[in-house]
Amino acid sequence: MKTSDPPARAKARRVRADAPAHAPVALPSQEGRVIIEAVEPEIDGGRAAAKCAEGTRFTISADIFTDGHEVIAADILWQRAGAPQWLRAPMHFVDNDRWSGHFTPPVIGRYHYSIEAWRDPFASWRRDVQKRLGARQDVTLELQEGLALVEAAGADGHDPDALDEMRTRLARASLDACLAILIGTDLAALMARHGPRHAVTHRTPVLELAVDRRAAVFGAWYELFPRSQAGDPQRHGTFDDLIARLPYIRDLGFDVLYLPPIHPIGRTNRKGPNNERRAGPDDPGSVYAIGAQEGGHTAVHPQLGTLEDFRRLVGAAQAQQIEIALDFAIQCSNDHPWIKDHPEWFDWRPDGTIKHAENPPKTYEDIVNLHFDGAAFPDVWFALRDVVLFWIETGVRIFRVDNPHTKPIPFWRWLIREINAQHADVIFLAEAFTRPKMMQKLAKIGFQQSYTYFTWRNAKSEILEYVHELTGPMATYYRPHFFVNTPDINSYYLQTSGRPGFIVRATLAATLSSLWGMYSGFEICEAQALPGREEYRDSEKYQLRHFDMDRPGHIKDHIRALNYIRRTNPALQDYRECLALNSTNEHILVYARMTQGRDNCVLVIVNLDPFNRQASEYEVPLWEFGLPDWAVIEAEDLLHGNRFTLHGKTHVIDLDPARGPVAIWRLLPPASAGL
Repeated sequence: MKTSDPPARAKARRVRADAPAHAPVALPSQEGRVIIEAVEPEIDGGRAAAKCAEGTRFTISADIFTDGHEVIAADILWQRAGAPQWLRAPMHFVDNDRWSGHFTPPVIGRYHYSIEAWRDPFASWRRDVQKRLGARQDVTLELQEGLALVEAAGADGHDPDALDEMRTRLARASLDACLAILIGTDLAALMARHGPRHAVTHRTPVLELAVDRRAAVFGAWYELFPRSQAGDPQRHGTFDDLIARLPYIRDLGFDVLYLPPIHPIGRTNRKGPNNERRAGPDDPGSVYAIGAQEGGHTAVHPQLGTLEDFRRLVGAAQAQQIEIALDFAIQCSNDHPWIKDHPEWFDWRPDGTIKHAENPPKTYEDIVNLHFDGAAFPDVWFALRDVVLFWIETGVRIFRVDNPHTKPIPFWRWLIREINAQHADVIFLAEAFTRPKMMQKLAKIGFQQSYTYFTWRNAKSEILEYVHELTGPMATYYRPHFFVNTPDINSYYLQTSGRPGFIVRATLAATLSSLWGMYSGFEICEAQALPGREEYRDSEKYQLRHFDMDRPGHIKDHIRALNYIRRTNPALQDYRECLALNSTNEHILVYARMTQGRDNCVLVIVNLDPFNRQASEYEVPLWEFGLPDWAVIEAEDLLHGNRFTLHGKTHVIDLDPARGPVAIWRLLPPASAGL
């Protein structure tokens, strides 16, 4: 609310205005008298957007304080980008000048948020009067001050009927009744909304929030090569073969089917099995050598089928409640049509030959890279955007981006903004195993999901440290996707740990992050490797494969159970809440995942040693439910279905990897347990 200047102050201002030699640089202002600092989340000083999912709570906190002892108040201001007005959500004092509040964006899109804080004269008056009354002091004059503040409320034109009714009550009340009304909670709530506000301060700059659909936060991904789905390693698979496989993928509980590149494959310098430099006449080559005479990034490999066949695949997957995710790999074979049509988009050597992709001393003879600047700019940017738009038109809404860290950051910032401006539901996953700061930057500039180093975090201390990092400040912009394996990664742990190790890694991935994925073959514990390397022997990247998915030793039942547990427990559907619990054995990892209201709590216990039986003391988090250390709590075994009672905080567990290296329990709060 604006108020007129006191007379003396107005006179002083006129004097200064008449003396230009002494004029102030700027006119005095109360803006900033209420301090707003350390806003969280604020990514890179407001240069990057925070993230959340539609329909979920977005929490903002800040240090807010002022001089003296006046009562202050604060609101979150938020709006969907382009909306005509701001909405408000109250902030509340937490501790040590820290304030917090939240709002829930209802739909996907771009939002803005800020904080407004002010000195609250009525709240200050009410607090001081209550103190004086407690000290048995006379408050006659203070009563007149309170009435004046109520009279001033709504002077900005926002004067609801409730305020008029309260004024009428005050006018008719006796002195004692009037005082009771003035210090009552009903008037306090009314004045908090409509009373005078002094020294109103706005936090700048306005910050941005990217709100994505639920699939950006919660999902289970299954990766396979369509060309290997014929059931016969001698026959190239088709989209129809893959359609026949959809019920199997859905039965395991996966909701995203991710396909490596499905485009025509070049023949020049085609790679043979195990990345051999010479390919035989029938070798299919690497799917990442994109482009041939049949087309490039907007064509499908003719042996897979037609574009219409692909559209049928997308529709069939949707009928199974599965989304198709496509690989967006920005590289070309030597035969890609772009090389002939746009030679300026590529690097050429002094002898006139095209420069192959390389990571010295390695050279990838079957692949060439695109330029992003020079004569290629900006045409190649538009061409790549149009590739994404092309596949969106076929029904694809999720893209896994291959090696984004080797392309310019400004390109990704522009591309993702361009796509999401037209299709806010499109999700991009950054497949980047590189320096942590680059991985974080990709998330900051727009990638909705990000690969992680989970695959190489095996020891208890490593896992706890990494999860702590991912669930800290990074969680406001970085959504970690825990893949247990990929066509490129066959970790040493999986190579050596046998079936128990696969159960361990699947359990960790599925319960530590709300996003997890696996590459086909993991469910049958496939781990044959090239000697001394974290790569699969006879990799599907270079040849057709067929696996018996029912061979002895598979863990399909466990994977099916994990995905069911995730779908039926909200605590596992958000990656930000994870409580590490004490255990006395370095091989036993214990943690709990909980919803904010503690109405759903999943306790996970994992024996990280795939070879030996391990026992440990551990703690049950009774304190999270307000229970004393000696209380009892009901638990449900989510893997086996039985229920039991845990007595007290400290317990002992013994896990034999041969019988079952993990335990997953749901703790039932006292109300749910009927205690």
